[in-house]
Amino acid sequence: MILVVNTTSDTSVTEEIRKQAAEKSLDIDIVEAAELKIGHCIGCNYCWLKTPGECAVKDDYEIILKKLIHADQYWVISDTALGFLDHKGKNVFDRILPILTMNLHFVGDQMRHVSRYGKNADVGIIYRGEGDREYLERWTGRAALNLESRSLGAFSEKEVKEAVSCMC
Repeated sequence: MILVVNTTSDTSVTEEIRKQAAEKSLDIDIVEAAELKIGHCIGCNYCWLKTPGECAVKDDYEIILKKLIHADQYWVISDTALGFLDHKGKNVFDRILPILTMNLHFVGDQMRHVSRYGKNADVGIIYRGEGDREYLERWTGRAALNLESRSLGAFSEKEVKEAVSCMC
């Protein structure tokens, strides 16, 4: 299953994704999150220590988290600020921590958290506005590395067709 989370108020990108996904018969779940209340990670570690797998911040992110643990791919559509994801887009990435455990293991010469559910979704970004594509590509690669998954890349809203070609 492909999970697409649109943190923008513009649904034109998700409409295009729906259309192209239908043509390719993709199993896709789109969450329009612009109006959802999704706070930032507060770094309390409850999702690791007190309520394993469950975020202590009680807001609408739980909707996304329940879908994310079953997803093969996780795409975030975000506006940009200062060349990067805006706060809404960044929040939906930062709140991924409950799918990981606090236990660490080596992957090559780097330490990584152990996945709570045995697998993590590959990650991709579709950005709106003046994003620094090179930086977003590197950041998405690092996010995927931290999740022990694959980066699907960073695409501008004008490249939705290219992004959908990475969805399978």
